[in-house]
Amino acid sequence: MKRFMERFSYERSVAVSTFTSSLTDPHSGRPGVALVSISRLQSLCETVAPRYTGRARFFSVREGYGAAVTALQAYVDAGSVDVVLAAGSNGAYLRDNLSVPVVMVKVNGFDVLSAITRATTTWPGAQIGLVLHETISHELADLSAWLNVGLKQRAYRSIDEVRLAVANLAAEGCSVIIGPGMACDFAQHAGLESVFLYSLGAVEEAFERSVELARVSRQKESKRVRLNTIVAHLRDGVAAFDDAGQLEAVNPAMLDLLGLDREQDVPAQLTRAVGPLLRETLEHDMPVEERIEQIGGRALIVNCVPILEQGLRSGSVVTVQDALVAQRIDRSLRTSQRPKHLVARHHLDDLVGSSVALERVRRLARAGAAHDATVLLSGESGTGKELVAQGIHNASRRRGNPFVAFNCAALPEGLIESELFGHEEGAFTGARRGGKPGLFEIAHTGTIFLDEIGEMPAALQSRLLRVLQEREVMKLGAGRATPVDVRVIAATHRDLHALVEQGVFRADLYFRLNLLQIELPPLRERRGDVAQLARHLLNRSALQYGLSGAALERVLAFLTPLFEHYAWPGNVRELENLLARAAIYLSDSAGEGWQDLQAVFPEFGRMRQTAAGVHGVTADAHAASDPSARRSPTREDVIRALEQAGGNRAAASRALGIGRTTLWRLMKD
Repeated sequence: MKRFMERFSYERSVAVSTFTSSLTDPHSGRPGVALVSISRLQSLCETVAPRYTGRARFFSVREGYGAAVTALQAYVDAGSVDVVLAAGSNGAYLRDNLSVPVVMVKVNGFDVLSAITRATTTWPGAQIGLVLHETISHELADLSAWLNVGLKQRAYRSIDEVRLAVANLAAEGCSVIIGPGMACDFAQHAGLESVFLYSLGAVEEAFERSVELARVSRQKESKRVRLNTIVAHLRDGVAAFDDAGQLEAVNPAMLDLLGLDREQDVPAQLTRAVGPLLRETLEHDMPVEERIEQIGGRALIVNCVPILEQGLRSGSVVTVQDALVAQRIDRSLRTSQRPKHLVARHHLDDLVGSSVALERVRRLARAGAAHDATVLLSGESGTGKELVAQGIHNASRRRGNPFVAFNCAALPEGLIESELFGHEEGAFTGARRGGKPGLFEIAHTGTIFLDEIGEMPAALQSRLLRVLQEREVMKLGAGRATPVDVRVIAATHRDLHALVEQGVFRADLYFRLNLLQIELPPLRERRGDVAQLARHLLNRSALQYGLSGAALERVLAFLTPLFEHYAWPGNVRELENLLARAAIYLSDSAGEGWQDLQAVFPEFGRMRQTAAGVHGVTADAHAASDPSARRSPTREDVIRALEQAGGNRAAASRALGIGRTTLWRLMKD
């Protein structure tokens, strides 16, 4: 017995030392447990605590009831205590008055029987009084007769009831009191013997439960604080409500966006502002998503989504976003996701020539660039309509934003619709996963150039008209339209007015496009610009073809007769083609042994036929000798050229002096 007491004394001194050191470690990441006792339970707690100091921090509170609540509240407010460990009526009081969990040291049947055994062994034949919290044990009343033990029981719920219970048991002849620490203290004051009811095993069990609960509570609190910190720094407003519509949490951004007065009743103001959304979500059991609402004089994007926990609705969360902020983000995203090649390389100063007709084009283009109105460029193929379109874009306020060019005659009708307007995922067989933005969306804040607008299928003309009128596009398979800010420049080589009269082109679309019209003159009508333009083009490609200065002058001298007399049915595109051919065959290395110029430059033969017509040959004879000199190639001309070129479209295009797109269109017609 003596050795046991010495060991117990040593363990207790170690416990007190370890317990005290845990109190001085406020920065530990371990959860905190407060040990509350006003009597003998504290010594057992100090004995058990050293085994758990690696898992938790412990705080000793030697107060009870209201005083304990006051002392503990400081720990709770500081975030130091996650769980309180207590017993009896003191623990019940704390559980009703604290916001943190309270773990009770529970007395089981074994503890009671063990205490009774100790009492009867120590004081044989003594009348025993048992003081229990809240209720007495009827099983013990029946068992006491069988054990031949004089046992009387009393229940208590407060410290005054403990004092009264001990006094009543003493009056009934009980000389030994079994109960909690307060009952033992009152018994000693009354001159009675006592046995402490709580066992070391019960305290250890309570420690295990409290430490684990504190760990879980600390994790939950850490997540809650982290989430609240994140939400508090969001620019979007966030508010959470329980299933009864009571406000649970709100961040500062919500108050600012809704214009709420923080000095007034915030929950009431917030409920008035978003109450209709909560009721709608509750009544229809459907979320409200991305709805535009006018609240407090501001356009807001609002969402109201139910909160589901284990499949059951437990509340709702409302988010609010400033519509202007969303627009800025949308513009930023569209800008960052644009392909880098969608830029206009040419300017209006790149139009080479000083003719009156070309000066008129420059003047009209600059006037059109100053506004966002739709521009219609008309003129024969190869006259430089796309160059003028790029020049208008670069002279406008949209320069630096995307320039998107699309040829309306280059794709089948189904592909044109997908390319221009985009599609959602699964809109059709083979649709790109995740969907695809259309060219109108890609050109947002910039310019879209629609070449060969006269070739657009009739079914798509109405969709294009809607885009021009409403400034929004509807993707294939989409349920809502996407607003776009885009300037449209259209181009055609055909007479749209005649197409309208024929019923091929929509009149309303024509009048929408024909706001600012610029007609580009063919090269034959500004013949004075040809030589200057040829020198510019040849200088630009001299490095590509390895032309020396002498070779460049020889090429220009060789082609001078064509500059003055050729009809140029292919316009600037044909001139570029001819210059490239001459640069290859008339360079320093290949020019001197050339014999058959007629085979390589059939344009000279056409030029002589044209000149003959000028010097007296009738128009009919001229047309019969060289149809290409007076009119554009026909489908029959294309067929003959393809037969002579063995089906090679590039060679046929060069022979006719037209581009491959024009060749394809003539074949289609």
